[in-house]
Amino acid sequence: MSKKVAVVTGSNKGIGYAIVRGLCKQFEGDVYLTARKEELGQEAIKSLNSEELYPKFHQLDITDQASIDRMRDFLKNTYGGLDILVNNAGIAYKQDSIVPFAERAEVTIKTNYQGTLDLCNALFPLLRPHARVVNVSSIASNAIKKCSKEIQAKFLNFTITVDELTNLMNDFIQAAKNGDNESKGYPSSAYGMSKVGVSVLSEIQHRQLSADPREDILVNACCPGYVNTDMTLHKGHKTIDQGADTPLYLALLPPETKSPAGKFLLDREIKKWNE
Repeated sequence: MSKKVAVVTGSNKGIGYAIVRGLCKQFEGDVYLTARKEELGQEAIKSLNSEELYPKFHQLDITDQASIDRMRDFLKNTYGGLDILVNNAGIAYKQDSIVPFAERAEVTIKTNYQGTLDLCNALFPLLRPHARVVNVSSIASNAIKKCSKEIQAKFLNFTITVDELTNLMNDFIQAAKNGDNESKGYPSSAYGMSKVGVSVLSEIQHRQLSADPREDILVNACCPGYVNTDMTLHKGHKTIDQGADTPLYLALLPPETKSPAGKFLLDREIKKWNE
């Protein structure tokens, strides 16, 4: 039987780094720390080695299809499958950013939503029975409450497809470029909208994999909470290990777990992300 393997995206620092640390301690298999830049990934590996933890490294940029394809081919050729995927990679512009909103909207959606989707499209065929997928979203996805009732209904339609969701995300980007996102029914929160996409995507993926012949593959989304990281300008009250707790809990759900499945969690509790 092939050795088990886990992959954590965007994991050279912050919450992703702590998730790798936790998996190294609890998961019986190889754990891959990934980063866009090789040197930053290798620095993180050395830091964990100093704790006598030994993850492996693979370069991965979820906004680069060639990088995604290399990751896919490596996993397929080396392990023949994948057991844990934690989609942690993401970006957020600072509140005082002077970057135009149109650019923030496009870059944030392309990374947090489209990059995550592209990676899943590449790696989901490798998921083995009993695999666990964790999409790190955010309570910021309650930005949907600032959408018009019409837009909310589209996102929350139980039968929404990935293509329909992607069209909505692209429509938001175009509205931001046109400067009429609010009149079109979208909020002025690029990060919040990107996480609406991730939260809805998680529900769609759960629905799809529930009908998959491979048994017991679970997809859940979560909010790690307000964590002391670069993204929060170190204002968060949680440590990175506390932020990693719920993603680790979901990544390590035992075989044949029935719940949570296709849910959104905060502090290990199922929540409604859209309220």
